[in-house]
Amino acid sequence: MKRAQASTDEISKKPGVPLHHQLFLVLKDQILRGLYEPGAQIPTEDQLGALFNVSRITVRRAVSDLHAQGLVVKRHGHGTFVRQEVPAARPPATLGFIELLRKQAQDTSVKVLRIALEQPPALISLNLHLDPGLAAIHAIRLRSAKGTPVMVIDAWLPEDVGGRLTNLDLRERAMHEILLDQGAKFGRVVQEITAVPAIPELAQQLRTEVGSPLLRISRLLYDVGQRPLLHTTIYVSPDRSRVLADIPIGSMNTFSAGQIAHDAHNGHWT
Repeated sequence: MKRAQASTDEISKKPGVPLHHQLFLVLKDQILRGLYEPGAQIPTEDQLGALFNVSRITVRRAVSDLHAQGLVVKRHGHGTFVRQEVPAARPPATLGFIELLRKQAQDTSVKVLRIALEQPPALISLNLHLDPGLAAIHAIRLRSAKGTPVMVIDAWLPEDVGGRLTNLDLRERAMHEILLDQGAKFGRVVQEITAVPAIPELAQQLRTEVGSPLLRISRLLYDVGQRPLLHTTIYVSPDRSRVLADIPIGSMNTFSAGQIAHDAHNGHWT
């Protein structure tokens, strides 16, 4: 049996995500990655409490959440064991950017939360090369898979690019397909991925807890003439979603495959 290597520094006691949910996320990740194999016993309540420096009540709530998701089974007098039917590892990415977006659109349903001409934040205006004070099209959509919300998409477009967008368009087609039909020719996409806590509005939309971790994917889409056409910010819960990338081998270890930017030198970390 593989034994997970965990430490108390994986649980933060700062205000934010409840301790039991943090512990649940850690244990779930260890189970799904095979650190606890199907049929293996996970540590006892006392052992988990000591390992993560949390109370027995916190451990019980975390283990109950694992049980509710079908990841573990409790055997009275024997302990808690990983189910034999734990979901298999998900397959790796094999789709290009446009194909991935198309499949994403096909596999989910859409609710349009907002579409309006609004004044964008300063950073959005800068990214879209808009003159100060110039309004832009703002569209927010919620995508769900089998009734479960999985993604909030917050998009901004210059008015001359997105001025013809309708509520029906946004419900029935992906944004890139709409732009392609309007004659857009895509050149490149600059993407940034980071982790953020769920603010109340996003927590409500994604049916998760306030302060729980979300992945934020920011994309700036350019046309072949290097004009920015679309700024999109996507929020997903790592409980339900993951980010896939299909990178040609020749692009490995180049800027095309992405880079990790560190902000420590700017004094953001303590």
